[in-house]
Amino acid sequence: MPSDRDRSSPLPLRRSFIASIMLLLGSGLLTGCQTVLFGGLNASTGKTHVLVQRDVVFDPGHHLALDVYRLPGTEHAPVVVFFYGGSWKSGKRQWYRWVGEALAQRGMVVVIPDYRLWPQVRLDGFMQDAAHAVAWTQAHAGEYGGNSAQLFVMGHSAGAHIGALLATDAHWLDAVGMQPRDLSGFIGLAGPYDFLPLKDPDFIDMFGSTHEAQLRSQPVQYVNGDEPPMLLMQGTTDKIVWPRNAQSLADQLQRKGEPVELKLYPDIGHMAILFAMSRPFQAKAPVLEDTVSFIQAQVAQHQHAATASTP
Repeated sequence: MPSDRDRSSPLPLRRSFIASIMLLLGSGLLTGCQTVLFGGLNASTGKTHVLVQRDVVFDPGHHLALDVYRLPGTEHAPVVVFFYGGSWKSGKRQWYRWVGEALAQRGMVVVIPDYRLWPQVRLDGFMQDAAHAVAWTQAHAGEYGGNSAQLFVMGHSAGAHIGALLATDAHWLDAVGMQPRDLSGFIGLAGPYDFLPLKDPDFIDMFGSTHEAQLRSQPVQYVNGDEPPMLLMQGTTDKIVWPRNAQSLADQLQRKGEPVELKLYPDIGHMAILFAMSRPFQAKAPVLEDTVSFIQAQVAQHQHAATASTP
């Protein structure tokens, strides 16, 4: 984690960092630089009024913890559980402080959990961890000023895949006493939702060696008309997760009459769509604004429905 000295670094240093990231975004040379990269993004946020409750254990048996972000005085706020990406192989919740702070500053209570990664676990392992994190959040949101009836799941890349499976394949949440309809919405950034056939040996090991086994990993296979509203955001120049993934899931949801918004951002790649949530890159694409607008719309609709049903 960056020190206070890092967070108060001179403006020219921040400009130099931004210029370096822009170069990396253009060249695709981000692999292997994650610790430095996300540390720089955290430093670029500067000082905020966001409160952070760190290292909250939600699964002691597997030594899994989460961080909670919120503004002082927050009450009955929408809650967002954010799952980070990393090809189901890498990632740490601490890297994504800037995501938590960006959403918390817009009035959300934000939960960023860790989950076990491959090769320690495979599909069942990280999906069970994700379901437990969501169930913990539903049970404890009120302690942090959140409203458990306004619970959203969000993710980037592999994290979006995990969130989408929670929102489509009911058996994951059923195992923790919930259903996809308990979610107020799902927000996916550059998620792989329809990515068969598999060729990479690592992914075959994660998701199974047979076509039947691999189908369990595909959110598009489980759309049945009982999903929460979804916002699917995708860059048109993404070469890691092809835009057809978002289009395919959106098409399936529309066939079932489910509410879905598909946002395609021109000239935005796989990491740029995530970085657009950070202060230095928000001008690249309105990812943060579209996220907040979607959440506010779902909350307003829920409140309207609750008022209409009151005698």
